[in-house]
Formats: sequence, structure tokens, C-alpha cells
Amino acid sequence: MEYLNKYNEWLENENIDEETKKELRSIENDKEEIEERFYTDLAFGTAGLRGKMGAGTNRMNKYVIALTTKALAEVIKEEGSEACRKGVAIAYDVRHKSDEFAKIASLVLAENGVKAYLFEGIRPTPELSYAVRKFKTQAGIVVTASHNPKEYNGYKVYWEEGSQILSDIAKRVTEKIAEIDDIAAIKTMDENEAKEKGLLQIIGKDVDDEYIGNVKDSSIRSDVNKDIKIVYTPLNGTGYVPVTRVLDECGFKNVYVVEEQAKPDPTFATVGYPNPEDTKAFKLAIKLGKEKNADILIATDPDCDRMAAMIKDNGGEYIAINGNQTGAILIKYILEGLKENDKLPSDGVIVKSIVTGDLGKAIAESLGVETLNTLTGFKNICAKANEFEKTGEKTFIFGYEESIGYVYDTYVRDKDGVVAAMLFAEAAAYYNKNGKNLLEVLDDIYEEYGYYSEDLFSLVLEGIEGKERINRMMDVYQTEYLKEIEGAKLVNITDYENSIKKDLINKSEEKIDMEKTNALKYEMDNGSWYAIRPSGTEPKIKIYIYAKGEDKKDAEKKVENIKENVLDKLNSIK
Repeated sequence: MEYLNKYNEWLENENIDEETKKELRSIENDKEEIEERFYTDLAFGTAGLRGKMGAGTNRMNKYVIALTTKALAEVIKEEGSEACRKGVAIAYDVRHKSDEFAKIASLVLAENGVKAYLFEGIRPTPELSYAVRKFKTQAGIVVTASHNPKEYNGYKVYWEEGSQILSDIAKRVTEKIAEIDDIAAIKTMDENEAKEKGLLQIIGKDVDDEYIGNVKDSSIRSDVNKDIKIVYTPLNGTGYVPVTRVLDECGFKNVYVVEEQAKPDPTFATVGYPNPEDTKAFKLAIKLGKEKNADILIATDPDCDRMAAMIKDNGGEYIAINGNQTGAILIKYILEGLKENDKLPSDGVIVKSIVTGDLGKAIAESLGVETLNTLTGFKNICAKANEFEKTGEKTFIFGYEESIGYVYDTYVRDKDGVVAAMLFAEAAAYYNKNGKNLLEVLDDIYEEYGYYSEDLFSLVLEGIEGKERINRMMDVYQTEYLKEIEGAKLVNITDYENSIKKDLINKSEEKIDMEKTNALKYEMDNGSWYAIRPSGTEPKIKIYIYAKGEDKKDAEKKVENIKENVLDKLNSIK
């Protein structure tokens, strides 16, 4: 009953404020809720923290924020006095308590002699990455839960290159967290004192202007039809100001914003689940699109690091395209544009995750551009940009994931919904001038490179039991996998946790040179493949499926066959 002991410790701790204790007393007769909040500590991983808000060790609250920031400060102090002087840039999104958490983080850093650069108000996550690079800080923090429901918040940590920390830094932060005895005894400096001592600097418009300038400089072509009609929704998040500003300054004057979703709203009342990957998030955008006869609809998630789109077909209906399809369109547009302007580097590469499809790779290869695979997460994708910056071995052009994240160029080292929105609008305007909508462009891509289909589905399993079942699914599926699916035989298995790729035909194994992660990938003899992994930020197990077929129907059928069989197998694991 360790969780009950922790619960009582919080109630008895004189450093825990009365409001928090009142919240805890309200659940004193609910042992399940107490267990949920205290059975573990909210884990700090390479994605930082993310969880439901509330009192408890397994919740996002000011004590967990202070604890984590204190640990980060200790890691920075180990880097030396210069690292403390360089400091930490901090941004935050629209969620409940995001501003409060960001302020606490800045004042904990100040108390520990680490300078903080705090944005004056909400900002998109990619601008935090930009700020780390601009101010040459040692680290960065963004308080956000991205596209999670309103009950969540999160805390992501970046390192000096401007990309999210990798496991080596995360491990050091975790170790420092474990050394701190009293979660509620962490001190903060008075805000005025921090400013007077030069340990807190508020940042704003100048950084906005520079970041927006870099986004605009990423334009591929100027000779496009900027009269196209665009509907944009920031889903009540941080994207409204930067995205509309960029589109306006790039000459797109027919941009219509979904009014109900323009202003920041931590409750996301008009959308519920603010994930633009879910087409239900486009409900109001579709309505406005039909009123304005818009050519494309664009949505960004609450922290504006991801972008999704819908395209008007020739019948006037709006068709959603997924992350792989969007990536393929952007890769074609960007690489062909660079080539036309003699700006395509001979050593250029695009970088994608292991669970992202291969259509973008086929396009890149046809233009002489190499594709590299990394583990999931933009921390890994942008780690390649960091590597090439040091070695000069290759030139990073574009990075993307199937989960609607994209980055172009290297001034930001994370996925960027602002530049993605601008480039997608520009691509639509370019092809429109050439008499095609983006659905027709996508059809052309399939005709040239083959018919690809994909699906991503998740099994949501919340709570302690759900977490344990997800672990069982991963453990069991390692040995009890499907050897054949509707006549397609399994030929390769890649186990990323044990760094092994098994060739079932030649009965051989090879080590893979990647950081370990809990993921499994299965390749079939008909070119189809699927991958399974637990989400790092949500209570779900995710299944990614890809197939290439003779035509669209054939590819979709292969995907459906895999989905049915894998789902049956996973559901049988209790």
C-alpha cells in the first residue's frame, strides 16, 4: 500500500499548499483514484513529462514541475558555469496552468543560478527551438501536452542544438530527480529579484520577427497562384498569430480563419480532442470551407508543431490526406523546386521515422536524394541535422513522420506546423497555377511511384491495468507473432528493443545500429509491413500498417487484411 503512504505524506507535508491538500481530501474515500495518482511517479523520459493535471506524484502539477526543473538545473550546473550563464529558453502553450508552470520553471532555474529566457506569452513549440538556437542557450523547456485532451499538460526539454533531449540527458535528469527527497521543498527566486540579477529575461516580438523571417525565407517558389482560397484553424491553440502572419506576408490574401477556433481556449470547447490527425477536428473548417469555396483546409495542433490538411475534390467535397501523403506532396514540391532553381544539394538527405511509409523515399530517390530512417520522434530525426552540422557529411533538407510532423531546413530542430502550413499552401498554389488540385497531384505520384496505402490504429488501454496489458502485448507478440497473413509470408522481423533484425528466409540475424526502443517491425514477402509500439505519451499501443499494390484497391485490401489479423491477435492477449 505504498501509494497510500505517499498520499498521506502529501497531506502531512507542511510545504504542500492548502489548495492541493483540499483536492487530495476530496478523494480520501476513493482508493482507486488515490492509487492512480500515487502508485508511481510521472516518468521523465526522452519526451519529457506528459500526464493528466492534478495533485499527486503521477500527475502534472507545480510540485512535479519544480522537481523536474531543479533536476534539470543540477544537470546544467554539471556542465559548468558557462552552461548556467547560457541558460534555458522557456515557452508555453494555451493549456490550463501552462503559464504558471513556465513561470515556476524559470524561477526555480534562477534560484539555482541558471538564467531563464521566458516568452512573454503563448508561442508555438517550433519557436522555442528557434529561440534556443538564437540565444545559444544550454537547454530549452516548452510546457505543452501537444494534441492531448484538455485534462493533460506536459513538459518537454531541449538541448543546446535546439532539438529535444536524447536518452543520455534524460537519464541524467532522471537520476537527479531520484536524489531529491522532498518534492515540495524546492525553492524559487522572487521574480523581481531574478530580473534584477539578470537571471530572468522576458522575450517576445524580436524573436517572433526573426523566426517568421526564417519561415518566409523557406519559400520554394514565388511564381504561384496566391489567389487560392485557404481555410485555417489553429484549434484554439498557439498557431493563429504565426500561421496567419506568414501566409499574409507571403501574399496569400484569401485566408479564412475558423472564428470559433481562433482564440486560445484551454478547454478546446469547439473541438474536444484537439488532434488535427482526427478528421472530426475539421468539422467547423469544412463548414467554412464550403461557404468560401476554399481550395484547401489547414489545421495545426495546440502547440502548432503538427499540421494536417484536407483538399477539395472536383465534386466540391473535402478529402482528408494523411501524414504520409502530405509528406509525399511536400517532398515532391520541395525537391523538384530546389532542383529547378539549382539549389538541390548533391549530398542532400531527407529523414523519416521507421514507422513512416516509403512513398516519400521513392520520390526522393528518383531525384537523387537519399532517405535515412530513425526511431520515432523528432528528437531522433533532428539528431541527424545536429550530426551533419558537426560532420559536414550530408545536408539535411527535410524531416517528417506519418504523425503529421514536418520540418524543412535547419533553423528549427523540431517539427514545425508554421513552415509546414506555408509550404503546403504554396504547393497547392503552385499546382493550381498548373491546372491541378493536390488530390490530382497525389494520383500522379501513385501513377509514377506505385500505389501505397497505410493505416494507423491504436488500442487505448488506460490506468494501471491498461499499462500492464500493453506490456504483456509487447512481450507476447515478440514470440507469438503471425507468420502468414492471407497468403503473404513473414520474411523479416526487426526488434528495436534488442537491436536485432532477423532474416527468416536465410535464418540469419544482424545487429542494428540504433538507440534501443520498445518497437517491433514485421516485413512480408509481398512488400507489406507493419510495426507495433506502445505510445510514449498516451495510454495506447499503436499499430502502423503499410502496403504497396497493383492499384489503389489492391493496396487497401492488403492493409485491411493485416489490420484484421493483427487486431485479432492483440485482442487475444489478455
